[in-house]
Amino acid sequence: MSTMNISLPDSLKSFVDEQVTQRGYGTSSEYVRELIRKDADHLRLRNLLLQGAASTPAAPADAGYFTTLRERVQKRPRG
Repeated sequence: MSTMNISLPDSLKSFVDEQVTQRGYGTSSEYVRELIRKDADHLRLRNLLLQGAASTPAAPADAGYFTTLRERVQKRPRG
């Protein structure tokens, strides 16, 4: 694992320390890693949404579409 040092103003360091305590993180590093993971997930989701918006439209999602979808889900074997 690599190491990265960051500098924070006192107000942000206090905020991080408070979050670590209140949310049950063991260290400030765990808290920051979680924030970075969530940001990465957010960016992946944003990219997927943009790809979907730029893609060729499929069939409309009308009542028939949802009926077919429900039937497919109900026929799937439960595991």
